[in-house]
Amino acid sequence: MLRFASPCPKLARRPSLAALALPLALLAGCSQDGPPPLPPLPEGALEAVVTDPGVPREQLARAVDDLFTADGIGTTYALVVLHKGEVVAERYGEGMSEETRFVGWSMSKTVTAVLIGMLVADGRLELDEAAPVSSWQRAGDPRGEITLRHLLQMRSGLRHREGYDPPYESSEVEMLYLKGHDDMAAFAEAQALETVPGEEFRYSTATSVILADIATDLIAPDGSPVQRQQAMASFLDARLAAPVGMESMVGEYDAAGTLVGGSSVWATARDWGKFGEFLRHGGSVKGAQIVPRRWIEFMRAPSPASPDYGAQLWLNRPSDGDRNELFAARGPDSAFAAVGHLGQYVIVSPDQSLTVVRLGKTDGPERHALVEQLADIVQLYPGR
Repeated sequence: MLRFASPCPKLARRPSLAALALPLALLAGCSQDGPPPLPPLPEGALEAVVTDPGVPREQLARAVDDLFTADGIGTTYALVVLHKGEVVAERYGEGMSEETRFVGWSMSKTVTAVLIGMLVADGRLELDEAAPVSSWQRAGDPRGEITLRHLLQMRSGLRHREGYDPPYESSEVEMLYLKGHDDMAAFAEAQALETVPGEEFRYSTATSVILADIATDLIAPDGSPVQRQQAMASFLDARLAAPVGMESMVGEYDAAGTLVGGSSVWATARDWGKFGEFLRHGGSVKGAQIVPRRWIEFMRAPSPASPDYGAQLWLNRPSDGDRNELFAARGPDSAFAAVGHLGQYVIVSPDQSLTVVRLGKTDGPERHALVEQLADIVQLYPGR
């Protein structure tokens, strides 16, 4: 009897159902048209977004939900998205609401820069003259070469060591919580020069306190600590908070009556959003110019010592180092932001008519992932 060999001798036996399961699953995946469907939105996620947010509602709702639920980005307390001046998304963490005030941390620096701009517009300060710090004006003191422009652009040359290790030797920790606590400006202004003024970018909370002290000295010359605090609080309210509609904005002051202008301005998420819109409109509110447009343009212009920093504002541009405060590869270079410790953001993109406020707690190792999530929201909106 003739026997014919099987053309596939290794598969001559009937395969088991288990053996067929994997290839069948792979074939099913290959036959699918496009990526697998996204899981349904969590209950209530869509409610955070208005009916017509200017982009697909579900996409925005999903991006917003990710900021509150994704792993590895810290904890989000509040998010407000404004498009063309209207709130299109708003959400709060447990125990938070539209009435909750949040500390801006270093977003306070941007507020301080706006106050300085008002005094320049009033003719009481000059950008390129020696900064009016009395202890620097003695004959032979090289700090007398520091200008207001140098301070605003974080290139004073002073020995301020932000984020230093160990932390208790870091300038902002020494100033805010240790030996400089009672008179923060005196501590900040007493530091020696390490580099020639204007040459090197060095981010510094102490520098912004010097700016706040300069402003307060002009507003309340020779005043007591109480008078200084009252004068600056009135100035902040009358010249900025009230015209912009930021009723919740309030600052903290040290024992010398100086506004802690590098880290301690508070406001609700909605009011931080109003501040972003004020910057987006070049310093105006409903056509009223609160600070000259050219001042906001100066704040948004790159510092000669750092392409990703302006004047107390971060810019959406590549840095000349390893900094990655924003998302230069994923958004317009016209975008900018007030950025604070632990992941506070007021991101403004004039080309997209967009302001995004995120407030929360994100530690350093998680910041990059947080920024990528924020970029997901910004990228949803088309530019002009």
